[in-house]
Amino acid sequence: MAVKRINGIELEQMLRNGLANLRASEDEINRLNVFPVPDGDTGTNMVKTLEHGLSLAERSGDVNVFTKSLASGMLLGARGNSGVILSQFFYGFSQALSRALLIGPGELRNALVRGYRVAYGAVMKPVEGTILSVAREGIEHIRSQITRGSSIDFILSAYVAEMRKTLILTPEMLPVLKDAGVVDSGATGFILIFEGMVKYLNGEVLKDSAQRTEPKNDDPDLSLFNEDSVFVDGYCMEFILQRMNGSAYEQDFRLKAFTGALDRLGDSIVCVQDGKRVKVHIHTKAPSVIIELAQRYGEFLTFKLENMQIQHNERDRIVKPAVHKPLSVVAVVNGAGMRKLFEGLGADCVIDADATMNTSAQEFVSAFDSLDADEIVVLPNNKNIILAAEQAASLVPEKHVTVLPSRSFAEGYYAIAMDIPDEKDLEKRIRGMRSGIDNIVTLRETTASRDYTYHEIRCRRGEDIAFLGGELVCVERDWKAAILGALAMIEDIDDRETGIVLRGAGVSVSDEEALSEAIAGQYPMLELEFVDAGQEIYHWEIGIM
Repeated sequence: MAVKRINGIELEQMLRNGLANLRASEDEINRLNVFPVPDGDTGTNMVKTLEHGLSLAERSGDVNVFTKSLASGMLLGARGNSGVILSQFFYGFSQALSRALLIGPGELRNALVRGYRVAYGAVMKPVEGTILSVAREGIEHIRSQITRGSSIDFILSAYVAEMRKTLILTPEMLPVLKDAGVVDSGATGFILIFEGMVKYLNGEVLKDSAQRTEPKNDDPDLSLFNEDSVFVDGYCMEFILQRMNGSAYEQDFRLKAFTGALDRLGDSIVCVQDGKRVKVHIHTKAPSVIIELAQRYGEFLTFKLENMQIQHNERDRIVKPAVHKPLSVVAVVNGAGMRKLFEGLGADCVIDADATMNTSAQEFVSAFDSLDADEIVVLPNNKNIILAAEQAASLVPEKHVTVLPSRSFAEGYYAIAMDIPDEKDLEKRIRGMRSGIDNIVTLRETTASRDYTYHEIRCRRGEDIAFLGGELVCVERDWKAAILGALAMIEDIDDRETGIVLRGAGVSVSDEEALSEAIAGQYPMLELEFVDAGQEIYHWEIGIM
């Protein structure tokens, strides 16, 4: 049966089906990563980005209400380059639907076009053979075929079919994909989302195997509230009320009057009606009164009550009050050793990311909010985080945020090292930090996690590999030989005098001594400082100034 129009609730269900379809292939998409180190899980980033958007989306029959809140949540939850591009697509999608209560063929066409155009505009140097290509060609190839009589399922089916044609061509657009013999992982994930939406329209509702990650311990620390505590913040109360038929319940329910009664009992109120169900969020000191009010009309389907004073006390214990500074630095790190290093250098806020360094825009926004500074400088310290950091900066225009595109810990280290805190000219300080990034060469060594071919360089899984910048330059069966081989490829290595060597997790002190001796033998004038940084993925990260 052809679907001519969909509302916000139907679109939500379609996207949840799309998420389930994406999650089912999450590991497969991750394995499409052509780089020989596991430093950017595309499938996981896209899952988390869409999942975050849906978790914050307002359930509404009005398409514009739903898509606006969905896009906002995705922008904040975006992780990695693929997640940022995905969130920007749906941001454009929502812009095109800003006045739409329903989606018809014209609205869908315009939203798909606006989606890819906004995504392109968000990337400084768009790369073809990615999500951008399939999203663009998918709609442009069928755009002229869409009429007032077209159905939603026809449009999306044709959209997916055209995107799959383009997906096959992505290796021809992006040489690194051709060398590796794979199609683009982000484009694959994007198609799976829309494929899941089509499946929903065709009656195939997918079961989502959600929450595959390690469960978080969300139990409150009860030691933070006792008989001597001051109760100021009240309770956070959330519930879904099922309005009931029968003489025991009042039938004359008016959402406006119900919300007005809640307004006298608390604040931060969200009250949404969906048929005979009412979803409520409120901060209050009178939960019993609200329970009694709600049960006049029905019974609870879900109910949550949290003591916000415990949360407040825990926040006070963990977060230091912000001290005003002319310039504050936010740095992304991995592990306790790296955290200690950057805090010691003077970073005001350190975000400890996971091993793959996939930090969300929301984490950056929270970091910005915790600082009181005239200028905030961000050091992403990984190429996959730069877009998320820039997106976060755009979400807080009231803050003055500069993202310095540090692509390694070594670049971030020298950026802070070149800062002059006593300098009054903040622009001069930022230029100095940027010069710290521009004037070093980063060398990284690790073990290949997969077979990899790019141009004349080939490696096999398990071999020792070394990178200069982001390019694989040396493959050896001995890690010291890989590092020395990469150092020899630095054109002006004999003119460089200093460097920082960051020792990763699992690398021994004796290995450090062996490397120090080997480098000194080849480059006796090069003074290196060794630091036990504990980073994962890369065994050694060396910045040469």
